[in-house]
Amino acid sequence: MNKDLIAIFEYLEREKGIKREVVIEAITDSLRTAARKSVKGLGEKVTVEIHPKTGEIEVFTQKKIVEKVINPSEEISFEEARMFEPECTVGQWIELSIPPQDFGRIAAAAARQIIAKKLKGAERDVIYEEYRHRTGEIISGTVKRFIRGRTIVVDLGKVEAILPERNYPKLERYNVGDKVQALLHEVRDTDMGGAEVILTRSHPDFVSSLFTQEVPELHDKTVVIEKIVRDPGYRTKLAVRSYDPKVDPVGTCVGVRGNRIKNIIRELNNEKIDVVPFSEDPIQLLKNLLSPIDPKKVKVFEHKIWLLVADEEYPLVIGKRGMNARLIGQMIEKEIEVQKLTDYQKLLTIQMAELADSQEGAFDEKLKIEGVSGLINESLIGAGYETFRKFMQADPQEVTTRVPGVNYYDLADKLLEQMRKRKG
Repeated sequence: MNKDLIAIFEYLEREKGIKREVVIEAITDSLRTAARKSVKGLGEKVTVEIHPKTGEIEVFTQKKIVEKVINPSEEISFEEARMFEPECTVGQWIELSIPPQDFGRIAAAAARQIIAKKLKGAERDVIYEEYRHRTGEIISGTVKRFIRGRTIVVDLGKVEAILPERNYPKLERYNVGDKVQALLHEVRDTDMGGAEVILTRSHPDFVSSLFTQEVPELHDKTVVIEKIVRDPGYRTKLAVRSYDPKVDPVGTCVGVRGNRIKNIIRELNNEKIDVVPFSEDPIQLLKNLLSPIDPKKVKVFEHKIWLLVADEEYPLVIGKRGMNARLIGQMIEKEIEVQKLTDYQKLLTIQMAELADSQEGAFDEKLKIEGVSGLINESLIGAGYETFRKFMQADPQEVTTRVPGVNYYDLADKLLEQMRKRKG
């Protein structure tokens, strides 16, 4: 019995999941190639047989029986053939057994190289078979070692997976032996002919899958995550919709006393998560994302949305390093521009003063601000602001004192828009 070969069969079956017949086929092909290269007098008709239970190897070659040998690799003389098979005749083919030791050291080395190559291909097929259909699934493993800096090799049991440095948040730190959960991102071929499993903890889909694990209503599609954006390690925003009017999508994802979302936050090392109701209307979705902050003004442009917010709310809307505004913009697919109320008011006052100093004759016409009621226009005129110019020259505080209930900056904004339309 070839105990070494049997041990290889058992190891590859147990540890790598490669079936014995696949291993035998690889070794058979290897030895056939090695035999042709290293044993003199062998032709193309070489057969290798390996017994799956004992590991015994038998190698055969076929030669044609001839009176006079011209091609030794394909032919054998009648006299020599009779030594193996006395009843043979000229013209027939004879199968000759070749002892394995005749392969020599070169044959063994060549066989090892080819076996390694073929087994890598077989291992790749096993990886594909087991993991390719699990893309998008969360799997667990153990940190085995680090390569190329912070890229992690994760032991999944039968195979090793790769968690590239770019695929997990910069704030996360791991040590050899740590347990790690990640999303199976892809299975891809390597340059060496193998295959590798690529994991990620930074992709938004990782958070989606964590929610699906934690929230049964997401698993059965009663509640759906319509949009999700993420700055890994810092903040995730997701918009959810319920297809059952009796089910609150946000409350369902958060859970009673926040128990569901707390488990996810813990797995993400305290990354902030915002869950909001989804809306097909971008402006309503924007308001949901900003809640409880209520913008003073919202202006929508082709590729941008401009927000005016109170000074104390500005840092909350912008977020650290502009992250919150950037994520909101990704959710509604428009750039977000945020302005403080005091900055906006200063700018309006300057623009009104600049207009008042111009020689535009139309500014001396009777005041009539479009978009406001006739009563407000009459109240402004009655307070001494008979013309556009006089209103432009007025002090904001003075206007609100003389005409109680009006917002000077709203009026100034409408007036500036009115003048822009006239020029346009």
